[in-house]
Order: sequence, then structure tokens, then C-alpha cells
Amino acid sequence: MRIVLTGGGTGGHLTPLVAVADKLKAKLGSEANILYIGSGAEMEKKIMSEEGIPTKFVISGKMRRYFSFQNFIDFFKVPIGFVQSLWILLRFMPDVIFSKGGYVAVPIVLAGWIYRIPIMIHESDSAPGIANQFLSKFANRIAVAYPSAEEYFPKEKTALVGNPIRFQVTQGDAKILRQEIGFTESRKTLLILGGSQGSRIINEAIVKILPQLLQHFQIIHQTGQEHYDNVLREAAFVGVKAGHNGYYAAPFMNANKLRDAFALSDLVISRAGATFITEIAANGKPAILIPISESANDHQRMNAYALAQIGAALVLEEANLGEHILLEKINHILNDNELQMNMVEKIKTFYHPTAADVIANGIIEIAEAN
Repeated sequence: MRIVLTGGGTGGHLTPLVAVADKLKAKLGSEANILYIGSGAEMEKKIMSEEGIPTKFVISGKMRRYFSFQNFIDFFKVPIGFVQSLWILLRFMPDVIFSKGGYVAVPIVLAGWIYRIPIMIHESDSAPGIANQFLSKFANRIAVAYPSAEEYFPKEKTALVGNPIRFQVTQGDAKILRQEIGFTESRKTLLILGGSQGSRIINEAIVKILPQLLQHFQIIHQTGQEHYDNVLREAAFVGVKAGHNGYYAAPFMNANKLRDAFALSDLVISRAGATFITEIAANGKPAILIPISESANDHQRMNAYALAQIGAALVLEEANLGEHILLEKINHILNDNELQMNMVEKIKTFYHPTAADVIANGIIEIAEAN
């Protein structure tokens, strides 16, 4: 069975695709012939190479909701990417296409529709982006992660399945990472996640209060590759050396280290991307969510407040990331065991452990029915 996977080149799109690919390989064995088509981003190359999934890349243009000169340039990229997609699909001729959305998926899904290839799309966020709303017209099946997203798509071909993540993310070993980075069992641990590429705003907010935090807690800080050196310099400026006294910083953590970090952590401070939220929910951790203020379709803020409304997480806007309020919220959660247990109970409802399995079955079904 020939299967094409596609979606935007961020960790939030790629890790669910890998989770679904794992299930497809388990179900189809050697019969699974999987190809990823993306934009050529470095993260795509890295993750797909590690997973042994062949890749092809097309030129893609981004659809922005605001005025930008880049919109004019990208307008001419779309037809080029469409022609490239037609050629790649003609040579590979898949039985089915599974799309996670994002602007890179548009020419691939359209080319697939021209060839009458069955298409399944998945929407991770509480409200869909422009690409998935457009591509839903060409999809045979649509899977969503939030009940609120169902209203944007045709009811007869839409199902609530959750957000697929790799099952290994829940199998972390706190002891392994604790020994590796020299943490103790006597202090609680914060896990800081700024998204797959890191967050300058979150990094700066955490570094400002590092000395106060480290008086009581230990910190695992994923900074993002481009921010790592600057975080180390700024931490040193406030008297904190990475790798010492309960502060561990890394530019990026692979799946194995991230799952151990989840297991070790008592509180997660994170962006509000759908994949990170699902991983937090799967591990049952209290969370402070800091949505990107200018995310596409405002999806991160909508994701975050969907949890906040039922008490599953606390939300802080970027504009409210003053050192005093952030420190106060961290202390408030970690010093209130009843609050922590309530947040854990509520956030677990956002985890659908069968999501990857259900999606893989759906992909196989529409391919076999064609």
C-alpha cells in the first residue's frame, strides 16, 4: 500500500505524522510504502531521516491573513508547487494521502484530488486553519482533535478522534534523566517548552526569575536551537550556570529525552500547540500555557482557553509574563496539591490514546475502498 504523508514543517505537524506512520507500519508490515512530501524545512529532513521515511519536497506559498509583500511572492510559488506535486504523485501514485494541514499540504492535496486519490485530513486545533478549511472540500474523511472543530467541517465525513502522538511519550523514566542531569528527588521540577523551535519570550521570562526559581525548584529548559547560546549567556549574567544547581538547558530534546523529562516534571510551562497539549495531557501534568499572541487563526489561544475553561490548565498571555506574576503562578500551583490533582484529572480528558490507531485504520479503509 502506497501512502503519502504531508503537512506543515513544524514539530506540531511532524510528530503526529510519525505517530500515524508507526501505526501504519505495525498494521501493514512490509506492505507499507510511505512517502513524506513537505517543504524542505530542516526539521522535516531531520525527523523523517531518523524515522527512515523517504521524503520529497515541493515549493509552497503561505496564505497570510494580513498584508505582506511576501504574499505576492508566495502567490507565484503555489502553481510551481502544484506542478511539482503532480509530478511526484504521478511517479509514486499513492493509494491514499494523509494530510496534517498547513500551507505546504495545499498543492499536494489538490494534485491528489486531480488524480482521484482518496484523501484524509486531520485538524489538531480547536479551530481549523485556512489550509484545512479549504482542503476539507477535497477530503474523503476529516479527523479532528477538539469537539469545537467539528462545526467547521461537513458532519457526514468528520469524526472526533483526538490528536495522535507516539505512544512512547508516556513511557518515560524519571530516574534515568534524574541521574543523567544530576537532579535530586527532594525538589520539584519544572519543564519549560517553547515549542519545537523555542520561544524567545518564554526564555526571557524564565531567565529573569531563574535565581528565585532555583531556590525551590529544578528546571529542565528546552530553549530552541537558535536561542540556546543566548539563554546560556543571559543565565550566566544572572548568576546561573547551565548544568549546575538544578538547571538543565537543551536546544532540543528528542522523543526519548522528552518523555523522560515529562516523567520527571511536576509542572509544565509550554506554548499551546496541539501536540504539546496532547503530550502534557497524556502524561497527566499540571500546566501553565502561554499561547503565541500572533499564531495563525489565533489557534494557540483558542486551544489554551479550551483547557482553561474546565480548569485543566492555567493560561498566561505573553503580555502578562511579568516576572512577579509568573513566579506567583508557579508557586501557587506547586504549593497546592489539591489544585494539582484537579488540573491533572481535567487535562487527561484531552488525551485520546487510540487516536493514531483510529486514523491509521481510516487511512487503510479508504485506500482499500478505492
